[in-house]
Amino acid sequence: MPKAHHKPLLSIIACLLLFFSFSKIMAQDDSVTAKKLISVLRSLETRYDIKFSYIDADITDITIKSSHFEDLQDILSDIRDQTQLKIQKLNERYYTVTKSITVDICATVLDNFKENTVTGSSVSVLNSDIAMITDSDGYFSMENIPRKSMIQIKHIGFKPLFITAEELVSHNPCKTLVLDLKYEQLDEVIVYQFLTTGLSKEIDASIQLTTKDFGILPGLIEPDVLQTVQALPGIESIDETVSNINIRGGTNDQNLILWDGIKMYQSGHFFGLISAFNPYLTDKVTLIKNGTSAQYGDGVSGVLDMETKNDITGDFYGGTGFNLINGDVYGYVPIAQNAAFLFSARRSLTDFFDTPTYNQFSDRAFQDSQIMSTSGQTDEIKRTQDFYFYDFTGKLLFDISPDHKVRISFININNNLDYTEQNLTALRETRSKLNQVNISIGGSLDSRWSDIFTTKINAYYTRYNLDSDNTTVNSPQLLSQENEVIETALKLNTAYSLSENLTWSNGYQLTETGILNFSDVTQPPYSNKIKGVMRTHALFSELEYRSPDKKLFARGGTRLNYSENLNTFSEFFIEPRLNVNYELVDNLKMELQGEFKNQTTHQVVDLEQNFLGVEKRRWYIADPDNPLLPLPITKSKQGSLGLNYDHPSLYVGIEGFYKEVNGISARTQGFQSEGEFNEEIGSYTVKGLEFLVNKKTSDYSAWFSYSYNLNDYTFEDIVPQTFPNNLDVRHTITFAGNYTYNKFKIGVGLNYRTGKPYTEPDPDNPVDTSFFPSQISFQEANSSRLPDYLRMDVSAIYDFKLSPRINATVGASVLNLTDRKNILNTYYRLNDDDEIETVESVSLGLTPNISFRVRF
Repeated sequence: MPKAHHKPLLSIIACLLLFFSFSKIMAQDDSVTAKKLISVLRSLETRYDIKFSYIDADITDITIKSSHFEDLQDILSDIRDQTQLKIQKLNERYYTVTKSITVDICATVLDNFKENTVTGSSVSVLNSDIAMITDSDGYFSMENIPRKSMIQIKHIGFKPLFITAEELVSHNPCKTLVLDLKYEQLDEVIVYQFLTTGLSKEIDASIQLTTKDFGILPGLIEPDVLQTVQALPGIESIDETVSNINIRGGTNDQNLILWDGIKMYQSGHFFGLISAFNPYLTDKVTLIKNGTSAQYGDGVSGVLDMETKNDITGDFYGGTGFNLINGDVYGYVPIAQNAAFLFSARRSLTDFFDTPTYNQFSDRAFQDSQIMSTSGQTDEIKRTQDFYFYDFTGKLLFDISPDHKVRISFININNNLDYTEQNLTALRETRSKLNQVNISIGGSLDSRWSDIFTTKINAYYTRYNLDSDNTTVNSPQLLSQENEVIETALKLNTAYSLSENLTWSNGYQLTETGILNFSDVTQPPYSNKIKGVMRTHALFSELEYRSPDKKLFARGGTRLNYSENLNTFSEFFIEPRLNVNYELVDNLKMELQGEFKNQTTHQVVDLEQNFLGVEKRRWYIADPDNPLLPLPITKSKQGSLGLNYDHPSLYVGIEGFYKEVNGISARTQGFQSEGEFNEEIGSYTVKGLEFLVNKKTSDYSAWFSYSYNLNDYTFEDIVPQTFPNNLDVRHTITFAGNYTYNKFKIGVGLNYRTGKPYTEPDPDNPVDTSFFPSQISFQEANSSRLPDYLRMDVSAIYDFKLSPRINATVGASVLNLTDRKNILNTYYRLNDDDEIETVESVSLGLTPNISFRVRF
């Protein structure tokens, strides 16, 4: 019995010993069969009395399986097959080993869900005409492919896969690749660095900013959307604000600004010095200067389309931070497997304590500080202000199924100000209050009905209010103003894939915009109320084609608009759109864009000379028959032609354009001479050239840009009829760069532009006293120019880890490093003694800022 009892135990022990012995043998065998190539070559040198010449870096990391051949030439042939290195015999003793320029590649493509073969996947070598599809087993092979070339593998329903040819060198067995399932249709984009990481130029000539990948730009330590776009040729802010962005010579109200598909009527904090949109939940920003898709209405100058994060992921993430102006927090909170919530909140710190950055911003926003009379006396001005701002955003993400997704977005933007200005010289005091609020909510339903047909329904409600009171102490005058915008919209987009290369998009949009303007003055008594409602129906259709060889991209369509002012008139518009990109030779592309547009809202610059400046601009509905303020519908047409050489290490582009905008009012242009309160209707034309060269590597990016604009007004009722536009900046030059070393980034930039036009008083008869009250007599409109503008900015960012899950960033920047006094604007006004006062608006002085952020 004891023997019988121990037999199973002895058998188990014997089996274990046999298993470990076999495992050890197999491990030893593996160590023998997989060897470093450099060791194999040295062994062959000793064994066959030969010498190999090679570059260590070419073969150091290469391993091969041991050969079972005895003949030297058979062994060398086997090494060639495994590594695709070039082994050349020089004589009986010496051989060279070099990397070949081309390689043979092979692989089998599977899906990453059930690891089934993916039959019929397209395999293409980027920047070449080489392409094929996988066979029924998911297998493919190619010969003589450039070693460093990028291979793209794609299939309907899967995310594209990009891999270098060198990683697919043929060996037995061939490499296995897995494709990730794709639940949402995404544009195919090969992203190269454009000025900085996170910026890319798309095939339709639009510029895309991906904030999570954003690197650094001079003067910026955070990816402020509206500041970033000003680094691009053809885009600038004439007064250094984000609420007055000028795209190819147009005014800010001629830009269509969208946030999650919602039209925004407020874009800035701190009177336009800071963007009102939190960048850390903004996933993608698209800027379009011309060749707009037919799905976009409004915006005769340009489109800025911001999209917040739209995908449901499994884990919570967020971040918080502060700088010397504000603090903010944001986060992503999973609710269920198919639901999540995004939020962000930001508030100014300016009403708690002062900082050097706040003091500089405050001086810039509330200046008019250089007020000099004709006698040469400078008035002493004392100002006090109680100011704060905040914004909040929220977004609910809910996936009904992988093919049907609901998104609901909300944003609230608020600015509040109590302001007192005392002229200690003239013993005058003015008190003002301002409240500016934008509340918007929107929702969308994205549906994929099949692999070739998708729809998107989008609806939103937005409300903007501007309320202000202006009181003059020791005077009975009280000025109250109110501007209210309420807009609702419904939009349907459909996309149908006629073939793999041709997509047909259609849609309908209904927009109703109501705007109220109210003004009341107690002395002299005056009151007016203007209210208008505009309803617009739009149908749009376009075709988009991408050739199989990737050389041609073409998009053409038409937008049909029927706009009716519910009080007075209606009008019908046809807006053709065209966008063509053709690759003439490798990396050299020709771009052709054109568009017709119209818009039915305007910002009237009301009392530009007071301290509130841009933020006192009030929105109005187009109504050419309104006796108080006739405003027509603004219409534009634009065409551009460009060439660009786009390589991962070098971009060179040049583009010429012509833009004509009709139906503008003098009241919308910011005149500060005798035309300030005129109501003449006219037009402007812009002829321009934009040039950019950008040298980039993995460590640095340097660029030089130049823009030329010839921007002229035409008003038939003004003498002369044609004269320079208020935004006519003829020459703009930017020279900038950034450098990355490990986790440290630095950016330095120099910006130069010629001065903007302005109008000086007539030196022979400066004041006309034949009117009551007296008026300034001016020279010809915009016949003088301000001094040239020059500013140098620098910024630096350092990334580090606080813990395995918490990343941190510290940043520092200096705007106007040389503290140069740039005159942004000059205008004139009469004081109570009928003396002309000269008022100069000066740019930001030397403005430091620091930030600290954590991400988890």
